[in-house]
Amino acid sequence: MEFIGHLWSLLPSLPRTLIAFAVVLGVLVFVHELGHYLAARWRGVHVEAFSIGFGRPVVKGVDRQGTEWRLGWIPLGGYVKMHGQETPEDAPPEVRATWQPGRTFHGKPVGSRAIVVAAGPFANFLLAVLLFAGLFMSIGQPVGGTGVGTVMEGSAAARAGLLAGDEIVALDGQKVARFEQVQRYVQPRAGQPIAVQVLRDGAAVTVTAVPEPRENAQGTVGVLGIQGGAARFERLDPVSALWAGTVQTADITWQTLVGIGEMISGQRSAKELGGPIRIAEISGEAANLGIGALVNLMAVLSVSLGLLNLFPIPILDGGHLMFYAAEAIRGRPLPPKVQEYGFRAGFAVLIALFLFASRNDIVEGGIGKFVARLLG
Repeated sequence: MEFIGHLWSLLPSLPRTLIAFAVVLGVLVFVHELGHYLAARWRGVHVEAFSIGFGRPVVKGVDRQGTEWRLGWIPLGGYVKMHGQETPEDAPPEVRATWQPGRTFHGKPVGSRAIVVAAGPFANFLLAVLLFAGLFMSIGQPVGGTGVGTVMEGSAAARAGLLAGDEIVALDGQKVARFEQVQRYVQPRAGQPIAVQVLRDGAAVTVTAVPEPRENAQGTVGVLGIQGGAARFERLDPVSALWAGTVQTADITWQTLVGIGEMISGQRSAKELGGPIRIAEISGEAANLGIGALVNLMAVLSVSLGLLNLFPIPILDGGHLMFYAAEAIRGRPLPPKVQEYGFRAGFAVLIALFLFASRNDIVEGGIGKFVARLLG
């Protein structure tokens, strides 16, 4: 391991970032598609192809089940192609003639199709639980992570009366257990009063702090002006680690939904939305900090990928589930025209989000800063 770490440190920054990005994204996509694949096999659907990456295959092979496994040269996603995935109306007669009775995707009941579609996001949530559990068993779970280590002179925290040694237990009545929860709550509330409840010498004390606005790569964020104390780590047994990993995954899921809601309502800057370039940058940074940081990042991104795919946007898994729910209620599928227009609208939304996130990556991220330094 030390030899590998030494070789890793000798690599230039760009190759390290690209390798870390490929590993992180490759694992997340593989697990997501594996969820679809295993569920399809379970429900009796034949899988024609399993691909990691898009474009012309760099490596491919066929297994005993007749599934072609591919590794595409564009590492920005993947897919599972199921037998009879097209509706009978969309498939020409010569294609329908090749369908294997009882093994087509659209020949299955709506419940089975929903299971196959939902299995991809479920696999990402399960991966996050297992990765967090692995970290809690090997490195340990942070304990007592809301202690105030330092209070900056003249800061919002100093004016509110916060002291080094205080332990933050709640913000506006919402309990917090880790310092990152404090940061996530404070950052979108620049200029807004926050009731900060702390434990000080064993007694509960509540003060009101107004975070100061500060500009960073994500836009304007609120800052209290405190630094967290050193967190201690406690290793957990496997059962406790699995439960803690589940709680951590649920907490990140909820915080992500809250953050999206705050972006929609304007409480948080949409500049925080990132795309592939930002993921590559933070993957490289995490890899430089060690395997623990990289695994933690992979777990967080796995939650994000699973959650994103559950959004009710046609083309995504959540959009398919929305159509299947309508089919279950109506007793028959939605009209083909409705589905077609839905998929077109969903595709347009995804392209718009991708372009907006990529713009943030370039303008607000490391590339934008590099260009600004050149021009300055």
